[in-house]
Order: sequence, then C-alpha cells, then structure tokens
Amino acid sequence: MLVVQKYGGTSVGDLDRIRRVARRCLAARAEGHDVVAVVSAMAGETNRLLALTHAIHADPDAREQDVVVATGEQVSVGLLALAIQAAGGSAVSFLGHQVKIVTDSAFARARIQSIEGERIRAALGQGAIAVVAGFQGTDEHGNLTTLGRGGSDTTAVAVAAALGAGACEIYTDVDGVYTADPNVCPAARKLDRIAYEEMLELASVGAKVLQIRSVEFAMKYRVPVRVRSSFSDDPGTLVCAEEDSMESVVVSGIALDRNEAKIALRSVPDVPGVAGRIFTPLAEANVVVDMIVQNVSRGRRQDLTFTVARADLARAAAVVGAAAGALGVRGVDTDGKVAKVSVVGVGMRNHSGVAARMFQVLAAEGINILLISTSEIKISCVIHEKYAELAVRALHTAFGLDRAEPAARGGA
Repeated sequence: MLVVQKYGGTSVGDLDRIRRVARRCLAARAEGHDVVAVVSAMAGETNRLLALTHAIHADPDAREQDVVVATGEQVSVGLLALAIQAAGGSAVSFLGHQVKIVTDSAFARARIQSIEGERIRAALGQGAIAVVAGFQGTDEHGNLTTLGRGGSDTTAVAVAAALGAGACEIYTDVDGVYTADPNVCPAARKLDRIAYEEMLELASVGAKVLQIRSVEFAMKYRVPVRVRSSFSDDPGTLVCAEEDSMESVVVSGIALDRNEAKIALRSVPDVPGVAGRIFTPLAEANVVVDMIVQNVSRGRRQDLTFTVARADLARAAAVVGAAAGALGVRGVDTDGKVAKVSVVGVGMRNHSGVAARMFQVLAAEGINILLISTSEIKISCVIHEKYAELAVRALHTAFGLDRAEPAARGGA
C-alpha cells in the first residue's frame, strides 16, 4: 500500500526529531508500504524567513517573498533524506517544481491545480522513500509559489489523491482531533473519528489541527486522513466520510477563533448596489470577510455589520471608511476585541433545538451575542473576547462533550 506521511515543523524541529521521523518512515517501509514523506520547514524557520523579508522591505513583493520563504522546506527535505540514508535506507528528496506541483499565481496563498507525480512513482519503483517539500509549487510561468500557512497539509493530501494512496497520515505535535482545545477546555477528549464536513467546519472556525484546504481536498477526493502525533504511537483521529452512526452525536466539537474583528456601518442607505460598493473594494484589497449581518431597513436606512481577520482590521477600516464616505454612511465602528465560538456536528441536521440550547447556555453565563451565523452543521456566535474561554467550557459541558479526566496533552 502507498502511504503518504506529512510531518509538520515541530516534528522536524531539530536533528534528533528528524532522525525520529526517518525511523518512522523506515518502519512503514519495512512493513511493505511505499512511503512518501511530505515535510514542512523546521519549527520557527518560516517565521524567521518572513521576518527577514520584512526587515529588508517594509512591504515585500509577494513573488520575492515566496522565493525566500520556500527555502525552509528545501532544507528539511534534504536533511530528512540524508537521515534516512544514514539509517540504512534509500531516499530521494524533491522540491515542488521537481514533482511538478502546479499552482495558480496567487503568491503566498496559491492553490494547487495539478500534480504530475511521475518522478515520485519512479523513486518508489526503485525502492526509495520519496521526501517531498510541502507548502510550495510553481505556477505556469515557472515562478515559485507557496500555499499559505498550513500548506504542507494540503500538499500531503493532494499528493495522496494524485497518487491514489491508501492512507494519508498527518503527523503533528498533537495526538488527534479533540472536542475542543484542551488548553482552553481541560475536559476536552480526543475523537476516534470525525466526518470530513465536521473537520472542514471546525477548521474554518478556528481549530488549528488541519489546514482548511487540505480537508477540502480530502473530502473532494475521498482521501482518508489520520491525524497523529510524531511523538507517540497513538492511532490518532481518522477524518473520513460520514457514517450513519456519526449522526447520533448532535455536537462533535466546540471551536474558538480569537482572530476576529468587527466592523459596523451605521445608517447605510437602503438602495440596490450598496453592499457591492462596500465589499468589492474589500475583495480588491485582499480582505477576507467572514460573517455578515444586515438588519431590517428603517426609513430607507439600515446597519451592516461584518467580521474580518484581526490582522486585516486597520486595512479593512481604511477601505470601508473611503467607501462609506462616498455612500453617505453616517458612521463606522470597529472592534478588535471579539472572538467567535462555534458548535459543530453532523447530527445537527436531524436534531432540533441546538441553537436554542447554545443561546441559553451563553445567556446563563451573562455572555452577550454580537453576531450569529449558521450552516447545516454549524452555529457560530461572535462574542466579547474576554468571555471566549468561559463560553467554550460552558458549551462543552452543556452538549455532553466533557471527559471524565482532564486531557493530558494535545490541542485542537
């Protein structure tokens, strides 16, 4: 069976850890599997390289920044291949352009368009372990590109899909997907399995275990993904297609996203095209808008409130301020001290009362809800940041997710 194993930055954080990864790859090879190892940059290296680009230029060109940042994975794949060879195995390292991972030209956030993979297959055919650089690719013009934070997860799942792998294992510093972040909620427990849709929703609302695009790939191509720890033999959590038994659990997890900021436009003219004139310049400024709430019109005027990533607040406020002035909006308020708490579960499709229960629990704790957003299997509330952890713990208990003993480690 072909197995794709992805190792994150903490898993290859130093030479001893790289040697441990080499032994794990060789163990899988000894079991008769063909092995592809997808590797991130060493822990902290991407941040160091980004800092260098900003130290030399206040607003670095995205193409040149990708050229610099992509070098982190080049070091990792070379070192891991050498570690496997030093341990008596055969390994060949590949960069994104050597595998021919083709992406679009959106530097720093490129999306994979195709993977050829012939050189990987050739290496596997010769009995070698293929060590592939995560996070990077090239566009149709030959420019180096990177996939954004967590992009190595996407590389691994995409490679697994392209090669028809029997399994994709994501090795990280946690031992699986938890019902909540154990650092916030000590009663969180590890899930044996979780549906693609649940993992996608959790990733979209703050859970950091898997990068959202990697889950999209896995769900689209039905690649089973197992999240495991590099530092133990725990089987971890299987991310897979939904099963009937999963619907019996109403809520599978609680997610918290602190990376939220709120912008409210007061007394916006209630005429066709206004929303487009506000959100189009935000899109052109590469500001991603999350939740949007528009109230009922009052005398041909209405309020419009939305959230953006906290790091984008100043830029978004400037863009909105310019648009608001042209539209005759009577006020723009911003708040960078909010958080989003979400409950997620495929069982919500067939069970009523989840929203009511969530709102009751938050009210009982004296937590005011600023914004609400829902999907078929998710309910999200924006609240004041100071109540974020209290909200997670209260909801976790209310929906019966607490474990008997506090979680000893992990994160989600």
